[in-house]
Amino acid sequence: MVMSLSERVRAAVAALMHTTGDSQASLAAVLGVSQGQVSRRQSGTAAWSLDDCELLAVHYGIDVLDLFAGPTSACEALTDRQRTTRPRHAMLSRSMARQAAWQRAGHERLFGREPAP
Repeated sequence: MVMSLSERVRAAVAALMHTTGDSQASLAAVLGVSQGQVSRRQSGTAAWSLDDCELLAVHYGIDVLDLFAGPTSACEALTDRQRTTRPRHAMLSRSMARQAAWQRAGHERLFGREPAP
């Protein structure tokens, strides 16, 4: 199933909001509209205008074509500083680093386990 342009934009905006921690109210302030108007655009009751898309792209620091391409392209175009949620590989790396630090501190002995070689 191929998504229409309006569906891709709605999905991209939702993904960007989730990834950056933005709310509908904060986007409304950026666009100069009410939170209700952002809600209607996200639900598909009203359409995102080209001007809205340009403002969103500038707000997120991405190219408007990444917004049009859909959620994956839009989120990949974000810088790490803009993200409140980290990519899965970053979370795994952080988890492995914690586990290694735990092992180096010798906490295995506290729980009757032998340290890893």
